[in-house]
Amino acid sequence: MQHETPGVRKVSSNDELTWYRRAQQELRLADAIDGSDGAAMTVGFCRYAAGESNEWVMSYDEALVVTKGRFAVDSGGTSTVAGPGEVIYLSPDTPVVYRAEEESEVVYVSYPHWMEATKRSPYAERLSEFQPEA
Repeated sequence: MQHETPGVRKVSSNDELTWYRRAQQELRLADAIDGSDGAAMTVGFCRYAAGESNEWVMSYDEALVVTKGRFAVDSGGTSTVAGPGEVIYLSPDTPVVYRAEEESEVVYVSYPHWMEATKRSPYAERLSEFQPEA
């Protein structure tokens, strides 16, 4: 049995999380820590099958920590590719394409909370593309 110290919390992609899938893609994401936990940022996990991609416009700051596979972010005609242990940082107002070169798992950290920031952005309708898995 693991005991947590107040103010310290450990999460894993194997925890019981609510996973969201984008349409029929093999692309899933789950927030592990967010505003409902009293946190000022969101920490979550995304899993992409090889070749899957998602076009997006950033409305928040985000750091992507690759834990498995090779993951790319395409923007402005440039592709930034990262492998396990590497980080890609994205700033607000940047149009991107998230893309998995290999089956990938990525930890994302966003500030402010990515979902709340997106709801207030011109791209709010994009949130409807992600539905909880049964």
